Amino acid sequence: MLLTIVTVFLSLFAVPVNKTSEAVATSADPIEYKLLATNKTSTMEREMNQAAAEGYRLEGTMGGETAGGGNEIVVIMSRKAGTNNGPRVQYRLLATQKTSTMQKEMSAAGAEGFLYVGQSIYNSAFGGREVVVILERNDSQKVVYEYKLLATSRTSTMEKELNGVGKDGYIFCGITVAETAFGGREVVSILRRPPAGK
Repeated sequence: MLLTIVTVFLSLFAVPVNKTSEAVATSADPIEYKLLATNKTSTMEREMNQAAAEGYRLEGTMGGETAGGGNEIVVIMSRKAGTNNGPRVQYRLLATQKTSTMQKEMSAAGAEGFLYVGQSIYNSAFGGREVVVILERNDSQKVVYEYKLLATSRTSTMEKELNGVGKDGYIFCGITVAETAFGGREVVSILRRPPAGK
């Protein structure tokens, strides 16, 4: 069961969230990486924003148990070597055990212009097993988003719900599959769309 969950996570986050490293890989420019790991989401948000101020952007994330720090959320960020230029971004991390709370917090962040860039399951020492969502806002762009969170224990139900919100113009962002405090063993999907009329 654990191997299946890890495999799902790895397949989700194998593709870079922001195409910095992919773009650099096609040129002669070197790339610099920064790895952040902590067991507190508030600390991770602060460290990600510090790195963003130095020109780093999110590449991927995953929660799990590490040899050095126990249960941690791990984030990889990157930038073109020797530069801290480029659009400045801000990051916000949301972590909760309740579907209704996550929906409310994502809606508020979307109204402030934050774009979904990643999610994972994280076994917090303080909040138990939580879904963690990372959002990014480009300071030079003013875009508003509406988010929809779907959570169910049945894959057939998830497909039906995805198609239902798809008819309303929601675009799939990401998925996690694991045991959460939301409702036991669940599939959790997040989707977004521009507000109606935009």
